Amino acid sequence: MRLIRMLLPVLALTTFTAHADDKDVARLTQLLETSKTLTARFSQLTLDGSGTQLQETAGEMSLQRPGLFYWHTEAPAEQTMVSDGKKVTLWDPDLEQATIKKLDERLTQTPALLLSGDVSKISQSFDITAKEAGGVIDFTLKPKTKDTLFDSLRLSFRNGLVNDMQLIDSVGQRTNILFTGVKANEAIPASKFKFDIPKGADVIQE
Repeated sequence: MRLIRMLLPVLALTTFTAHADDKDVARLTQLLETSKTLTARFSQLTLDGSGTQLQETAGEMSLQRPGLFYWHTEAPAEQTMVSDGKKVTLWDPDLEQATIKKLDERLTQTPALLLSGDVSKISQSFDITAKEAGGVIDFTLKPKTKDTLFDSLRLSFRNGLVNDMQLIDSVGQRTNILFTGVKANEAIPASKFKFDIPKGADVIQE
């Protein structure tokens, strides 16, 4: 990791850091895998780099591992995003428009898919560190590649359940998502993860 006369201390530090990272990855994996399904309300606040509020929204989500999610943002910025594990449909009722995308690498960095995706692949895409205080454990995820939607993400768990997330992008814009009423491992109907496009809607395939 660094120089010569300090080689032994550095090697010791390198070994310790590697073990700590492995431990943090294992802890995050365990916490995510414990919840095969999740339902919750969420509130989302987006701030620019100076701290000025850009948008505030709320809604509900349902997730099922691996790769299934329903994410509904309420009016006035209403949107629905649904994944069936192969493709993602984004419905904008104001535009009466549905955008359908394949489930690619960039989409797996969205909050819904980070929580519902293949846990085994998270450490392949992110460097993960953790810190714990009381009943709260915070994980910081930093993407290993540059072509990403955010520069860092903090994912927090309280008493074993996801509590909140914060995403920071390359220009310092922050998105804070707080989850409430979180329920894990309750049955979710399969129809929740299928979106029927209304007749007459514009459909964009990407």
